[in-house]
Amino acid sequence: MSKKQKTIEVPKEYYIEEQKITDTLEWNYMPYAMSVIVSRAIPEIDGFKPSHRKLLYTMFKMNLLKGDRTKSSNVVGQTMKLNPHGDSAIYETLVRLTEGNGALLLPFVDSKGNFGKQYSRDMAYAAPRYTEVKLAAICQEIFADIDKNTVTFVDNYDGSMKEPLLLPTTFPNILVNPNLGIAVGMASSICSFNLKEVCKTTIQLLKNENADILQTLQAPDFSTGGQLIYNENELKRIYETGRGNVKVRAKYRYDEKSNCIEIYEIPYTTNIESIMDKIFVLVKSGKIKDITDVRDETDLNGLKIAIDVKRNTKADLLMHRLYQMTPLSDTFNCNFNLLIDSKPMTLGVRSILNHWIAFRINSIKHQLEFDIAKKSEKYHLLIGLSKILAGIDKAISIIRHTEKEEMVIPNLMAGFSIDEKQGEYIAEIKLRNINKEYILKRIEELDTLKEEIESLKETLSDEKKIKMMIAAQLKQVSKKYGKDRKTEIIMEQEMEEIPEQELIEDYGIRLFLTEQNYFKKISLVSLRSAGEQKLKEDDKITFEIETTNKADILLFSNKQNLYKLKANDIVDTKASSFGEYLFNLLGMEQDEKIIYMTTTYDYSGFMVFFFDNGKVAKVQLSSYATKTNRKKIINAYSNKADIVFMEKLEEDADFVLLRNIDKALLFHTSLLPLTASKNASGVQVYRLKKDSCVTAVFKKEMFLSDDVEYYRTEQVPATGHFVQLLDRQKNYIM
Repeated sequence: MSKKQKTIEVPKEYYIEEQKITDTLEWNYMPYAMSVIVSRAIPEIDGFKPSHRKLLYTMFKMNLLKGDRTKSSNVVGQTMKLNPHGDSAIYETLVRLTEGNGALLLPFVDSKGNFGKQYSRDMAYAAPRYTEVKLAAICQEIFADIDKNTVTFVDNYDGSMKEPLLLPTTFPNILVNPNLGIAVGMASSICSFNLKEVCKTTIQLLKNENADILQTLQAPDFSTGGQLIYNENELKRIYETGRGNVKVRAKYRYDEKSNCIEIYEIPYTTNIESIMDKIFVLVKSGKIKDITDVRDETDLNGLKIAIDVKRNTKADLLMHRLYQMTPLSDTFNCNFNLLIDSKPMTLGVRSILNHWIAFRINSIKHQLEFDIAKKSEKYHLLIGLSKILAGIDKAISIIRHTEKEEMVIPNLMAGFSIDEKQGEYIAEIKLRNINKEYILKRIEELDTLKEEIESLKETLSDEKKIKMMIAAQLKQVSKKYGKDRKTEIIMEQEMEEIPEQELIEDYGIRLFLTEQNYFKKISLVSLRSAGEQKLKEDDKITFEIETTNKADILLFSNKQNLYKLKANDIVDTKASSFGEYLFNLLGMEQDEKIIYMTTTYDYSGFMVFFFDNGKVAKVQLSSYATKTNRKKIINAYSNKADIVFMEKLEEDADFVLLRNIDKALLFHTSLLPLTASKNASGVQVYRLKKDSCVTAVFKKEMFLSDDVEYYRTEQVPATGHFVQLLDRQKNYIM
């Protein structure tokens, strides 16, 4: 035996072959992505996704359009012949299509039982064995003439039966019901419009392709109602491009006797639980103090959220605050992405309606061709029947004397010069009907059939007549199934504008800032019953300001930064807590420290900045007001010298500046020019010697002296006066 090792052959299936990631994605991921886009998530021009279409067609084949309701589980089981994705997915689809769920403006399924609610996140629907369904009356329009080749049929997933690629809906269902879907790399979000308005708009477009659709299609209409804030420019954008936002808010009523606000309609995009959760958070955090209780009182009469409020609460003002701070006001983001001939397209309302008109014209042409073929076939058979009218005895004789059955039709064809189909038809007539009276009655239809065939051919060749047919069907659908709008329209420019300050709850507060950068906001009501302020060890309060919840808080740091906070954005705390740590609240730098705090309502007045080089800057406070609600302003004061003191003033005041420990100077800030430049280096007030600087600044009333006017100067710069011995002692200047 050879000492060399034997070569082991590795089976081919164990080979590892390197592939480019781009090739792998193309071979494996792209087919999956396209399948999701084309076959699952994006609706087509008939307004349905494949799952909707398969379910409704199954119910149609089960004769649930006119029959009694059946158990939902029965429908789910039958639908699995077309949809192999599982019973739970099918039932979820069915639930959304039902009248009971309320997700659709025009429900397709007449339901009995608990199907949950569109406006509730937590209300679970019952199991399919407990609920019953049938097709709603509107489905007569969805399946109209489906048996007349109006749409194309294809094999189902296992080839055992046929299913339609589209449904021949007689109205633009794509816009009448909402449709949401997330595919791979794209999504679709189509809002619903009122059926009457859609039909009217489509009729206008049938007459004039350039019709102004804004005149007939007012705005989206949602099954949950609410109030739509009408913005004409945004609607134009949606109608032309298929993208944009629609803002909807809740409806409410106020009962003064019980001090209760009742919300009875909410935006389509939210739910009761999300609204209540947000209100609970606002109440718990102290941002809203007028609400005493919130309850879900939804029952068989419909949605209702009850909000109990304190006496003398301005309900309209409170609701405006809730609109801003909760999902009671929400936005529907429109993205009209749909499949046209299996190609995803984002289209505006006008383009969608034009594509639907083209689809409907094509369906009617197929229907006309089907009717023409059927009537022509009947006409052809009756022509054959008319040929035996003068020779009934001859026909009977031919049939009677023909020895073999298969020769009956050929003999009739030869005897009366008719074709095989005509011969077959005559041969199938019962013996009792082979008489003159029967034949005359049948061939009376010939003239009528001929006229009908000619009329149908004329319509088929004239697109204007087809459009007239579509318009007539739309009028009929609108009259039979149309309902008034559910969503009220409010013009944006007519809405009452309430200043932001009015929406903030107003109550007295006291602000505390400690040396170690801890910050507290405590309501005056809470402060009255509070004990001693709780502080960290070796910490102390450096600033204490009494103001209201409507104030803006300005915090200046030693890094020339200004941090701005709105008092109402800060959670109320208690004396027994340390408060908010400003590093977390403001995002300050590690070695940064707040050195001054003040408040303002309207940014009136000015700031004075005293620097150690003897300069003083007087900056108007309005320079720090920003329209964009910026929380941090850099270069809030000059960095050319060290800051010694700063103060916010409403009017000019007297200050005492101390040079080192020997001289003092009293001056009035009216001697300084007011500037709008935040980082102005200031005006030289104190004329300093070399190696000397301003070491302290006092308000006049804080500097203890029997004759403080001794230090006053009427013009700047000045050199000041030596501090008298008694004043040194009183002010602890050593």
